[in-house]
Amino acid sequence: MNRKILIASHHRMAFGLLDTLKYINPNIESIATLNAYLSSLPIEQEIEKSLENVNLGHDELIIFTDLPGGSVNQAFVPYLKYEHVQLISGMNLPLVLGVILSLPSDDNYLKPEELRKLIIEAKEQIIYVNDQFSNMELDEEDE
Repeated sequence: MNRKILIASHHRMAFGLLDTLKYINPNIESIATLNAYLSSLPIEQEIEKSLENVNLGHDELIIFTDLPGGSVNQAFVPYLKYEHVQLISGMNLPLVLGVILSLPSDDNYLKPEELRKLIIEAKEQIIYVNDQFSNMELDEEDE
């Protein structure tokens, strides 16, 4: 079994996320990007080209997209018929990094339960700092 991680987004967001991941961990395993709508190819053809070396019936494919209702995400939905394709939308850096760091080192597939747990943890990284800072100020005043 081979594993492919694909970060797909509108325009250049995927490039930026991959660049940040490589800054955090220069030894990060190979991750492909698909930055849609930068060429004249339809998105379906861009996807086919990016998946030409993937055995969809056997290989694990983990796809991150930017917008849940966006055209890039929707273009990947037909691939969900393959057992080992995981499609995660609404990506952020904590989520992608968490998934990469949680990948099994052996030939086991990443379990859907583990992905669900990582998604919950990534959601918890989204905070409204004003509230957090305001609570810190109140704590300091109490001292």
